[in-house]
Amino acid sequence: MVKIKIITCIKQVPGTTDIQVDPDTNTLVREGIESIINPFDSYAVEEAISLKERLVEQGMPEDEIETIALSMGPPQATEILREAISLGIDNAILLSDRAFAGSDTWATAYTLSRAIKKIGDHRIIIFGKQTMDGDTGQVGPEVSHILNIPFVGYASDVKKISKNSIDIKRLTDQRYETFNMKLPIAFSVGKDINVPRIASLRGKLKAKKAEIPIWDNSVLSLDQDDLGLNGSYTKVIKIFSPDIKHEVKIIEGSSQEQVEGLYKALKEISVV
Repeated sequence: MVKIKIITCIKQVPGTTDIQVDPDTNTLVREGIESIINPFDSYAVEEAISLKERLVEQGMPEDEIETIALSMGPPQATEILREAISLGIDNAILLSDRAFAGSDTWATAYTLSRAIKKIGDHRIIIFGKQTMDGDTGQVGPEVSHILNIPFVGYASDVKKISKNSIDIKRLTDQRYETFNMKLPIAFSVGKDINVPRIASLRGKLKAKKAEIPIWDNSVLSLDQDDLGLNGSYTKVIKIFSPDIKHEVKIIEGSSQEQVEGLYKALKEISVV
């Protein structure tokens, strides 16, 4: 009987900065573009595996701890879930349904949180601090809010971990902060928390054979008004590259004339 579940939420993102946007839907064109696990999520995966190892070292039976990678996306997102399994994650679940398409951070967090509740026994939920495509860092805090559990952002070290509590250290702009908190808890991580491991041959073989369940809304039974575009509080109206214009004015003459000319030009644009 599993008593502790450590869930890491990961996302598949484009593996290139040369991305295209569909002008009709204002969404990323993913066809023909290599996709990878979001870089920050790699650290979340490593931390989930590491925390399980630490609990086992403390004497907790291995079969009472389960690590799960959870992702929401198109069917091909199973690729990153297999990658997580190859690294040491026990099991993985993909949330995939056309009803989930177009979700903003809130609709994404809502769907993830309902899946986490269905999984049950969640004690620790780990996120990468942000994704390289959306770059908002909002999903983790929103999931914790919906689940009504504490959240710590930008964790840089897990000082202690036990069956019932955790000590998390994080770096702010001015100082380090350490939180002693009872489980369950959610937190996000950056690059300074660990060094992700490399998949072993045994891990790759396990990942290749793994059965990854795909949960659509028939499994979650959520109201259509809370999903995808319908459940999103924000919508992308237009995406475009801003026009960058440069105007150069050369002031000639003596040093004194150049100073006076510069002063006059600045006054004209109301800088001084």
